[in-house]
Amino acid sequence: MNLVVMASGNGTDLQSIIDAIEEGYINARIVAVISDKKGAYALERAKKHGIATYCLPKKELKENFQRELLKLLEKLNPDGIILAGFLTILSEEIVETFENKIINIHPSLIPAFCGKGFYGMKVHQAVYEYGVKYTGCTVHFVDSGADTGPIILQEVVKIDEEDTPEAIAKKVLEVEHKVLPYAVKLFTEGKLKVEGRKVKILKF
Repeated sequence: MNLVVMASGNGTDLQSIIDAIEEGYINARIVAVISDKKGAYALERAKKHGIATYCLPKKELKENFQRELLKLLEKLNPDGIILAGFLTILSEEIVETFENKIINIHPSLIPAFCGKGFYGMKVHQAVYEYGVKYTGCTVHFVDSGADTGPIILQEVVKIDEEDTPEAIAKKVLEVEHKVLPYAVKLFTEGKLKVEGRKVKILKF
């Protein structure tokens, strides 16, 4: 199965997928890594593993960004698209073109602390300020909303009293690096079935 991974930053979630593929845990190939930001270290990670990279700088392309991204994705024609810390909300046209083929990871337990404006450290700061006792991460299929698609997997992280937003972020990231590769593995093995808002994990 051919995958495209999209990332905006450091790319540690991308690295977790690369490692899982190289270790034989996931039977798939990353055909390209796409970033919407110049200088995203995720692109360097991809290059180190011989993966093709594409940078579509959103700040420069502006209103043309979504159209150029769709053109590139149609050209690459992947079996699946993994958003591994990709901060741009995809257009409805992209989502419809690759329906139930786009997977995203979000650093909270959806539907808490998600949607527009909730990304990266902003999520962990909000979690810290609200005083919740548990947070975590969510892997879900992407629909036309912001963090509203059917949920594939969730993992809980306990927050200790002395935890700072940075400490919470570190805890959640460690869990992301386990949950995302597992979700990708299930997807590439055809074990995910979407029924309305629910995702069934098939046993075979």
